[in-house]
Amino acid sequence: MTNRFNNAIKFFSNNEEAALPTRDKIDEKYKWDLTHIYENDDLWEADFKWIESSLPEYKKFEGRLADGPAPLLECLKFDDSIGIKFERLNLYASLCKDSNMKDTIYQAMDDRVKGLYTKIISTSSFIRPELLNIPGDKLEQMVNSDGELKIYKHYLDNLLRTKAHTLNKEQEEILALSGEVNQVPYEAFSIFTNADLKFPKIKDDGGRDFEMSHARYYAAMYSHDRSFRRRAFKSYYKQYKDFANTFSVLFNGNLKANIFISNARKYLSVRESSLDKNNIPISVYDNLIDTANKNLEPLHRWASLKKKLLGIRELHPYDTYVTLFRENVEKKYSFEEGKEIVDNSLKIMGEDYLESLNTAFSNRWIDVIETQGKRSGAYSSGTTFGVHPYVLLNWTGFLNDVFTLAHEMGHNMHSYYTGLSQPYPYANYSIFVAEVASTFNESLLLDYLIKNSVSKEEKLYLIEKYLGNITSTFYRQTMFAEFESSVYNRAENGQPLTPDILCSLYKELYQKYWGHEMTIDEEEEYTWARVPHFYYNFYVYQYSTGFAASEVLARKVLEEGNPAVKHYINFLKAGSSDYPINILKSAGVDMNSPEPVIAITRKMSELLDEMDKLLAK
Repeated sequence: MTNRFNNAIKFFSNNEEAALPTRDKIDEKYKWDLTHIYENDDLWEADFKWIESSLPEYKKFEGRLADGPAPLLECLKFDDSIGIKFERLNLYASLCKDSNMKDTIYQAMDDRVKGLYTKIISTSSFIRPELLNIPGDKLEQMVNSDGELKIYKHYLDNLLRTKAHTLNKEQEEILALSGEVNQVPYEAFSIFTNADLKFPKIKDDGGRDFEMSHARYYAAMYSHDRSFRRRAFKSYYKQYKDFANTFSVLFNGNLKANIFISNARKYLSVRESSLDKNNIPISVYDNLIDTANKNLEPLHRWASLKKKLLGIRELHPYDTYVTLFRENVEKKYSFEEGKEIVDNSLKIMGEDYLESLNTAFSNRWIDVIETQGKRSGAYSSGTTFGVHPYVLLNWTGFLNDVFTLAHEMGHNMHSYYTGLSQPYPYANYSIFVAEVASTFNESLLLDYLIKNSVSKEEKLYLIEKYLGNITSTFYRQTMFAEFESSVYNRAENGQPLTPDILCSLYKELYQKYWGHEMTIDEEEEYTWARVPHFYYNFYVYQYSTGFAASEVLARKVLEEGNPAVKHYINFLKAGSSDYPINILKSAGVDMNSPEPVIAITRKMSELLDEMDKLLAK
């Protein structure tokens, strides 16, 4: 991956590469087929108009939900029909827009969808408070008296679970009105860091001038030129140091907005409020951090080994990403080769899974090639009831793209099986389990590649990649989760969070996680100022729990075969038919237990042992 990122730096510097192709120059087989959603824009318009004209029908249900099973069922089914059509509208508009973000027609369609969503939420806002006003025993009797209503039992149980934290209609309206105001800290942060912040120019590893940016910073961290990494690191963080007071105001503003909502809903803390949305016990969060803290030795060991292999006297934060082993870094893969590798790595999943995977590969569910105006990055579109999920890629041909394909197809299969198996109310899944399927595929891919590696160097390279995944997706996100918990505890107790205090808290955690081998530059202390996930309100811990859960499930599949595969497929099919913690438990993973976390740290130790043996040869 090193040369990939170095090439990116050179491209930014001299811009000698050819311009990206326009979309019309790409073979159709590499573009997603959106006619699976709507055959043309006119059909999209027809559904849009249907929703607009149907919204007044909500009025006939208002004030009648407690009257009996019939009006309740009719209202819920009508609400579902609106939701099903809306999600289809949204999917089509967003994918069309992402295909070419310069196309103003689809930008406008996407904007119209957002406006329609606001209308739907406003018009249907009576449903939740009315349902919560029905006595629990009466609602249960209504549900049990009608066969069709029984489908909504878990949905209604989950709604009643939050009754103590739901306010009356007028108060809920006030909280809803505060929503846009509460988003201001994040929106200001996003605009400031992505649009207004101007980074300085520096010399790249070829001696050419180029202007630093977010993408170029990440690329630079993989360069084998250490002096360049250091220059890039310091120049990138300079802006965050210079504007630390502004960033701390935005950071604190976000904390206070979330504390306001949490207090208004009578939660004991923002963390409790955030986890309660998916009925995740706080003990899961505490277990993650406590168990990780007791098992930091593998990360400390990796820091020591990396320092030794790099041949440096001090290990700095800008040394943590650079690749030590370059085997296969320059090798390029066509998309067809990438598909074959992913397919081979997942054969252990059985015929049903492979058939579903190849249905996606063969029927243009994937948009592959980078083109002018196309959205950057990669994603899977998620579950849209009645429509298969889509995947966006920007294929460059490096091994990292093969892993991205495996990752996104994990999401894709999760959404596909959920959509096939669940009725509309449960045809989605929680963020808490979302990263399980994606990292599960990556784990099987890595295991396959390591087992089939043909040289010592290739094996070392792949083991290092695995170690990098554990470091960045498990340990780093757990460290972020601990930092987030710490700052909220202080804020909720009225303690100040100045830039100096935030820097000190972050530095202390960074040192603890990486150990005494790490020399922390002042710049790294300002990471709190640049990470957008700190505005997502107790989000990052789910990367760690998802990664840990996927490791346990992948091990089970590799060791137990068919029985574990069946449990895993049932996990993919479950959607939101139960609480996510229960769905994972049914698959064989108890996130209240230290074992999944220990499984990750144990795996890292095993990989380090294997690396030591290879290096000794």
